[in-house]
Amino acid sequence: MTILLSRYKIIKQIGTGGFGDTHLAEDTALPGNPKCVVKHLKSNPDPGVLAISQRLFENEAKILQDLGKNDQIPGLYAYFEDKGEFFLVQEFVDGHDLNQEIVVGKKLSEEKAIKLIQEILEVLSFVHQQNIIHRDIKPSNIMRRHDDGKIVLIDFGAVKEIAAFTVNSQGQTSLTVGIGTPGYMPSEQANGRPKFASDIYAVGIIGIQAVTGLLPAQLEEDSTTGEIIWRNYAQVSDRFAEVLNNMVRDHFSQRYKNASALLRPYLQY
Repeated sequence: MTILLSRYKIIKQIGTGGFGDTHLAEDTALPGNPKCVVKHLKSNPDPGVLAISQRLFENEAKILQDLGKNDQIPGLYAYFEDKGEFFLVQEFVDGHDLNQEIVVGKKLSEEKAIKLIQEILEVLSFVHQQNIIHRDIKPSNIMRRHDDGKIVLIDFGAVKEIAAFTVNSQGQTSLTVGIGTPGYMPSEQANGRPKFASDIYAVGIIGIQAVTGLLPAQLEEDSTTGEIIWRNYAQVSDRFAEVLNNMVRDHFSQRYKNASALLRPYLQY
């Protein structure tokens, strides 16, 4: 049984990906051994990268610590490095992710879809106000907490940069892969230039997914404009359809610029 920092006892792996692994753990230093989440970030073995990785890691840990002051973002309990490997210890969210609410083949009503988008944007507006772009919004990164039913945003994309960049012979850094998830990631983000409006795109895709019952990969694009074709698969008002369309415009300049810009004027039904 692995115990980190002589304190965090790993129980089981609950997730894995290109950037690292996520484990459920117990904090043996506190009464009752409360559960927590340990994220192990894969590191680049290049020694030229390690120092920059350490700096990035500290910066991102500080950001997560600040964001975690919001009740709907997991708190950061600890962060540390061990033999060039990076670890984050975060609050465990007892709940289910939105894949259990947005089910393929099942359409949510307009009322429920609007409420869901509002709930996501309420948390995201706080994130954007801190000048942070989430960069990996998708149903599996949005939890609904069981004890109060609130939405919780998890798994911020910026931390993944630590495992995804390289340094060339001239000392220039670059990302080896785009941060984000295909289907929820707009073109500017795929090109390494995310905006606040990139998060809006992802939330819009979730909204379209909710009212159509289709996965992002099942949605077609207009070959001329690059816009997503979805309206015929949903029974929603023209007003809500216009909001969703504006959230997922192909070019970021045509979307709502951030969560607050959308939440207040357009989604107060």
